Amino acid sequence: MTPSAPVPAYRRLSVEERRRQLLDAALALFAHRAPEEVSLDDVAERAGVSRPLVYRYFPGGKQQLYEAALGSAAAELRECFDEPRQGPLLGRLSRALDRYLAFVDGHDAGFSALLQGGSVVETSRTSATVDSVRRSAAAHIISHLEVAEPGPRLRMTVRMWITAVEAASLIWLDEEKQPPLEELRDWLVEQFVAVLAVTARRDPQTAALVEALAAEV
Repeated sequence: MTPSAPVPAYRRLSVEERRRQLLDAALALFAHRAPEEVSLDDVAERAGVSRPLVYRYFPGGKQQLYEAALGSAAAELRECFDEPRQGPLLGRLSRALDRYLAFVDGHDAGFSALLQGGSVVETSRTSATVDSVRRSAAAHIISHLEVAEPGPRLRMTVRMWITAVEAASLIWLDEEKQPPLEELRDWLVEQFVAVLAVTARRDPQTAALVEALAAEV
């Protein structure tokens, strides 16, 4: 008889490892399908576990799992704008956008359902999680501007641009991922400079910032 192939040894996962496994499975599904189209059975099958095991870790069912997956995705997005203060400002912004747009690209058509709401499982908690990403991105960008006390016009300009980045990301997906990512990134950086220039016409603080940016271009 031909000896059978050795069976891989089973390794019991820790609580944190198992939870991470289930979240990764859920994120992989939510990345390409609307949350309401994903069942706990789908998550269990993706993770290679039983449905009762999913319930053991997420007794609140799909709503709890979705919120946990959203929180995990939000944490990853917040890190996208956490760029070291090294080199020219616009270069830093480009690198942050590269990471952000790579996330959008990787999560494909599910980006809207996962991070922008519009889902039947959306709650005040999920909305707050998504808003925390926007606020964190704005805070990181303002810190890179190195303005001691940014005024309301400058803060509003940055937050408006973050909203424009989100909208552009969704439109890019709807337009079958055209133009190429590098072009989209450069376009968004140019728009950032443009909106600052518009605000500079009525805000001396932003005007000084635009002058400093012009020196680095």
